[in-house]
Amino acid sequence: MDLNGSGGGNDHHNNQFYPSEESKPLLEEISAPTPEGNNNCKLGAGPCRRTLLHCSSGMRYKLLQEGDIQVCVVKHPRTFLSKILTSKFLRRWEPHHLTLTDSSLVSATPTGYMETALSYSSIEDLQLLSWDNAPKYCVQLSFPGGTVLLQAANSYLRDQWFHSLQWKKKIYKYRKVLNNPSRWDVVLKEIRSLVDMALTSPLQDDSIHQAPLHIISTLLAENTNLSTQDHENIIVAIAPLLENNHPSPDLCEFFCKHCRERPRSMVVIEVFTPVVQRILKHNMDFGKCPRLRLFTQEYILALNELNAGMEVVKKFIHSMHGPTGQCPHPRVLPNLVAVCLAAIYSCYEEFINSRDNSPSLKEIRNGCQPQNERKPPMPLRLLRPEPPTPPPSATLSPSTALSPPPTLPLSPPPSIVNSSEILVELERNNNNTANTLRKAPAGGDSEPNLIDCLLVSPALNALSIQLPAQADRVLGCFALILKMLSDYDDWRPALASLLQPIPFPKEALAHAKFTKELKYVIQRFAEDPRQEVHSCLLSVRSGKDGWFQLYSPGGVACDDDGELFASMVHILMGSCYKTKKFLLSLAENKLGPCMLLALRGNQTMVEILCLMLEYNIIENKDTQLQIISTLESTQVGLRMYEQLCDRQRELKELQRKGGPTRLTLPSKSTDADLARLLSSGSFGNLENLSLAFTNVTSACAEQLIKLPSLKQLNLWSTQFGDAGLRLLSEHLACLQVLNLCETPVTDAGLLSLSSMKSLCSLNMNSTKLTADTYEDLKAKLPNLKEVDVRYTEAW
Repeated sequence: MDLNGSGGGNDHHNNQFYPSEESKPLLEEISAPTPEGNNNCKLGAGPCRRTLLHCSSGMRYKLLQEGDIQVCVVKHPRTFLSKILTSKFLRRWEPHHLTLTDSSLVSATPTGYMETALSYSSIEDLQLLSWDNAPKYCVQLSFPGGTVLLQAANSYLRDQWFHSLQWKKKIYKYRKVLNNPSRWDVVLKEIRSLVDMALTSPLQDDSIHQAPLHIISTLLAENTNLSTQDHENIIVAIAPLLENNHPSPDLCEFFCKHCRERPRSMVVIEVFTPVVQRILKHNMDFGKCPRLRLFTQEYILALNELNAGMEVVKKFIHSMHGPTGQCPHPRVLPNLVAVCLAAIYSCYEEFINSRDNSPSLKEIRNGCQPQNERKPPMPLRLLRPEPPTPPPSATLSPSTALSPPPTLPLSPPPSIVNSSEILVELERNNNNTANTLRKAPAGGDSEPNLIDCLLVSPALNALSIQLPAQADRVLGCFALILKMLSDYDDWRPALASLLQPIPFPKEALAHAKFTKELKYVIQRFAEDPRQEVHSCLLSVRSGKDGWFQLYSPGGVACDDDGELFASMVHILMGSCYKTKKFLLSLAENKLGPCMLLALRGNQTMVEILCLMLEYNIIENKDTQLQIISTLESTQVGLRMYEQLCDRQRELKELQRKGGPTRLTLPSKSTDADLARLLSSGSFGNLENLSLAFTNVTSACAEQLIKLPSLKQLNLWSTQFGDAGLRLLSEHLACLQVLNLCETPVTDAGLLSLSSMKSLCSLNMNSTKLTADTYEDLKAKLPNLKEVDVRYTEAW
């Protein structure tokens, strides 16, 4: 049977046709633009927000795509419709599995009544049957020359079929109407009607809002030559749909174009602000839809183009964080950082493309340029300098402490490059088509790491980054956002973790303006007392350099004679649990800068040099004498060095005098009491120390590591924690018995005990030990014979 045809009609319910949705104004009339100097506009609020319309019925239905239902088809003239439907004679019903496609109603078994598909365009009326003697739970579909009856199992399923068919039919109509637009005033009216239909539909499904957005996206993609007013009208019309849905990629492209062409439009603030806020709060992966990230980037740049634009950007970032001390949306920070990184990367895209001959983002969007038409690559060339003439060597002694700074070791003149530095020079050959890279061999053929490639000698720094004006504005805007993010205490730990692997291109790190802007962020990390923040200044793993190396003297970003470096060392030494290891790394890589800053009176560096001598970090005698000379050249250094000598002399005297081998402190003793006791007598031979049931904390570890003969330590029911354990594990290698029962130690500290190979008895009763850590300790402590893990996860 042929059910195809065309026609129009209304749908009705309870013998009354459902009225079609009338076009209503999407938003209230946009208020006059804010004066040029007024920046008091509220982000995310304004006349462009409209209250969602709700269906009068409280029921909600899921959009049907397919289902089983009974079908009956009656062929009749229209005049006999009512008579046939009220007839007592039952017609033949056929079971069918129907699928609601985009254009028609199709049966899985195309036989009988549903031998041919029923096109939505042929359906004239769509209504629910509720007459007397009518079949129960039926939906009536009227077409030219007949009626299709669909009978469901219950009233809810019937209504679900009714609303789903109604939705499919209307979407099909709007798709056809908007596929071939003639007059844009009519198109705008249809778009508003489509949006109202989506907002008032009783169907609750993601596709209810996505389908209209897809139709409008297709319309915009096929009609790119729209006027500015048409742009704004369409954006205002679809705004309510975007309050709970991300824009499609085509819409993002459309919004980006509007942000670039009309950044001062009120639509940017009033309509785009809630859309961008939703993206930042709910987006899970920009990689799946990079245009969402691009739209967010263009929106922020549009805000920056307003009068006092940086203040508007600050207000926007503050609105994303919220007024409380902690941001309630965990996705906001990583999404903002991703937008900033992409924007900063785009500023150096031209330099990066010239380096690796890769297509730019613009080329990717427009189709890659043929390979033979592309610019030739411009790699950097690393030059090995001629070895400089070494300065005359001189043996230093304490009497030569005030010798001039040039005699300091490990601090070569600017023209000298040590084993960790590489000279960078940008050269072009005669035809300006190629550059080469060459590195001085350093015992292997491995590639230089990121920071090595950027350590530029001031004498031969020919790598100059000059950004275009627009790129310079972009860099300033997003560098400011990174600085703002670092000002929030709750965001700083996650921000430090995200930036620890140094995600910026090396061209950015070689750009003085960028590293100067970013210095504020690094300073905030260095000032933060939390270990999870300032520890991110170090490299993410061994063999890789981090911000600590980049901003240290000799690093390409250092522009303050080492002040930031000194503050980073101070905070890291104050809480870093690997004190000895950290000192070793400083002695190997940064001894020259440390000595230079100590020579200038920096107290932190003076303390560092004293610790190196105290812990015997420096084995070379000449280097030790040079450190001593450096310490004696300043008053603060001379005082600390004399105190160190006194401590060493007293320690040796105490060891010669002997003293007790066992000691037990009274309960309720504190860290100060322990320090006072150990400084009052001879404890060089102390082997057994009990601090059980005292009030000591991890701070007393600094006193305990001065007991070289200690073999047994009882910390039962104290507040000794992870930080103290880490310090003990580095210095008390002879410890054999350790009691940590009822202490607040966790896996983080217990794992450090794996380096104490002499341990044969370990009590971890009632601690936060886990089974995995326990297995790891057993594997790494071969002499461990007695272990107590009761009342732990490992028990």
